[in-house]
Amino acid sequence: MKYASPAPSAVSLADPVLAPRVEANRAATIPACLRHFEKEHCIDALKLKWKKGDKWWPHIFWDSDVAKVVEGMARELSRRPDPALAKELDRVAKLVVSAQQPDGYLNTHFTLVEPEKRWTNLHDWHELYCAGHLMEAAVAHFEATGERFFLDAMRRYADLIAKTFGRGRGQRRGYPGHEEIELALCRLAQATGERKYLDLAAYFVDERGRKPNYYVEKEGWEEWRLPYLQAHLPPREQREPVGHAVRWAYLCCGMADVAAATGDAGLLEACRAMWKNATERRMLVTGGIGTARDGEAFEREYKLDNLTAYAESCAAIGLALFSRRMHAITGEGRYLDVLERALYNGIPSGASLSGDRFFYQNPLASDADSPYARERQEWFYCSCCPTNFARFFPQAAQLCWALAPGEVRLCIPAASELRLGNGLCIQVKGRYPYDGRIAIRFVGSSVSSAASAPRNPSAFSLSLRIPGWCAKFSLAVNGRHVAAKPRDGFVSLKRAWKPGDAIVLDLAMPVQVLRANDAVAADAGRIALQRGPLVYALESVDNGPALHRLSIPAKQDFRLVPAKGLPRGTVAIAGTAFETTRPGDALYSEAAPRTRRRRFVAIPYALWQNRGPAEMQVWTREA
Repeated sequence: MKYASPAPSAVSLADPVLAPRVEANRAATIPACLRHFEKEHCIDALKLKWKKGDKWWPHIFWDSDVAKVVEGMARELSRRPDPALAKELDRVAKLVVSAQQPDGYLNTHFTLVEPEKRWTNLHDWHELYCAGHLMEAAVAHFEATGERFFLDAMRRYADLIAKTFGRGRGQRRGYPGHEEIELALCRLAQATGERKYLDLAAYFVDERGRKPNYYVEKEGWEEWRLPYLQAHLPPREQREPVGHAVRWAYLCCGMADVAAATGDAGLLEACRAMWKNATERRMLVTGGIGTARDGEAFEREYKLDNLTAYAESCAAIGLALFSRRMHAITGEGRYLDVLERALYNGIPSGASLSGDRFFYQNPLASDADSPYARERQEWFYCSCCPTNFARFFPQAAQLCWALAPGEVRLCIPAASELRLGNGLCIQVKGRYPYDGRIAIRFVGSSVSSAASAPRNPSAFSLSLRIPGWCAKFSLAVNGRHVAAKPRDGFVSLKRAWKPGDAIVLDLAMPVQVLRANDAVAADAGRIALQRGPLVYALESVDNGPALHRLSIPAKQDFRLVPAKGLPRGTVAIAGTAFETTRPGDALYSEAAPRTRRRRFVAIPYALWQNRGPAEMQVWTREA
């Protein structure tokens, strides 16, 4: 990777949007997940308590859910010490390891329920997927605690998998139906220094989609179903995203990791092409992907319906993680534009502000009959999304910064702090994403102690991202204007930085009126409002029912107003709309419609459904 993320303990957030989400995750999301694990018997499964005749049975993907929460707990502990959290993490991690079998295998379903079916249905049964999440959890646990028992257990599991799968005599030529282990093995290789785990990740990537096809020859799948698993072609030959959106995103993360570690230009080019197609022709304006309810999958290009859009929370998280990797490899700011779009819109919309209620799907419209007009759910039978939030939000501060030799990058200008190893600390202040004025100041590593300031200044480039949505900006260093032209989405300031140096970056943040490509039939004649990175939505709480009757003139003086019933400081957009009704009760008639002028209010899309049951729409008819 060209750019690395800072250590979790070196960064912190103080912004009005991301920081509260991180704290809600710590205080509510992780404890809620653990409570549901007890209630749903996930913990009992790890204790190997299930027996034939019980009313419950360990599901094929339960281990992955527990693993994601363990990873989240470890990431939280890496951010900030917490003795109680450390104790709970130790308890759950040891419980997971206790379920490992003598040969290294670890899967509660196939250990307890169907031991004879181990590795017999790779396309559907999630064994390798669960193994991948367990490996990621083990790496995060090791990084947070320095203890090796979980990491060593997952090394034994990875060694068993390497012995089972491959091109050697007596090995299976299979690969996971639900990708995830590829990226996990790359993380395991980094944590252990063992090249063999990277080689296994590369095998799983390269074996996928080869002829004769493993799923067709060994597991009886029909050829037409292969695109759903991204198994219709070898990944390096694929140029368009197809099939299940989360699987696709995790595959691309693994491909990017292998490409970065090995210098594989072919894999990287495939990643570039698929990312470009996904984000330019198949992505919702909120950063959601996978719009088909049937299979949680990609649809054809430009088929981006609003009311029926699936846009699974996990898919938006996967796209963000993929985009983060592509920036780390290439340094190009366009990948961060998509990461930011998902981070502020399509991802947080899936979790309530309280942190304990969730959406699995994130459509762009919800009417009175939609299940989304009701409140978020506490849990799901398939609980991959709540548990994914548990491990994603602790990474938010790290997403804001990137490091390379001689360079520090501010990728997302949320109020935050980065503590550098040279004794310097970079503080970012402001109300982004509600305000575009960002104040950056260099201080000693401890603000309260002047003795902590370095004696000698440090020379490096501080690169500031200019978002793709920003058409105009100004920049000043120590009170003096600096003329700068972005390159690959960044302006770079190189000098010997010292405590007291100050930068002001002002990003123009007017209300923008967006229109979709003509090929997007669902949005023909409609507009969406965006300000900065935030996509806005009309909600019936502010505008009354029957939002479909409204139309908004694009040319008007939009006003910024406080959002009612949402966190203090939340900025809403207000303006003029027209409401059209037709007199009479007849289902069809020649009666001319009546139109009246009225006021509308739009709130950040990510905050809808936090004030009770509501209708919602992002795309509104243009007056």
